[in-house]
Amino acid sequence: MAGKNPVPLPVAPLEYNSANESMTRRQLEQIIQNLQTEVTLLKNMTESVTSKSVKRHQFLLMGAKQ
Repeated sequence: MAGKNPVPLPVAPLEYNSANESMTRRQLEQIIQNLQTEVTLLKNMTESVTSKSVKRHQFLLMGAKQ
């Protein structure tokens, strides 16, 4: 996610354009869906076996001399 660049929203025209409205709405829906997916992945990473594995390695490295 660090490599993604923010995309500014288009400036609204003076007259109503339904095609532009639906395209902007769809883009916002996709962005929100992507955010929800990434939040879910992060939540699962902190609560799953991956987290347990990381904690195990941290515990094993506590007594290691540098």
